[in-house]
Amino acid sequence: MRKPKTAPETNLPSLSKARLKELIEEAVVDAYTEEEQIVGFLTMIEEHLALPFSVKILGVEVEVEKVDMTLDSQIVAFCRRGNTRQKVAILDLPLPVPAPAGAEWIAAYRCWRRGSW
Repeated sequence: MRKPKTAPETNLPSLSKARLKELIEEAVVDAYTEEEQIVGFLTMIEEHLALPFSVKILGVEVEVEKVDMTLDSQIVAFCRRGNTRQKVAILDLPLPVPAPAGAEWIAAYRCWRRGSW
């Protein structure tokens, strides 16, 4: 079985520009402000990302339990290790190999934030 291509620094599946554009357009349809567009991405990530999953952050294994939006409109992942919880910006979240189902929505959000679509 062939190993899927991944973006080198993120472990996200490699997607064509056309596919990324499709995902972005689906997330931001009917959204007029930047905040509404972010809510569109949050909705897609919540609906499609297979949670929970384990990931290493700074060499420590944590469980990603859910995603949400902060008051300053950042999409964050809620990570837990034991009784300790920490929010990590979804843009900075390293993903495991293989990436969980639905990770293409994180790739689309990252692309949209960079303005490179």
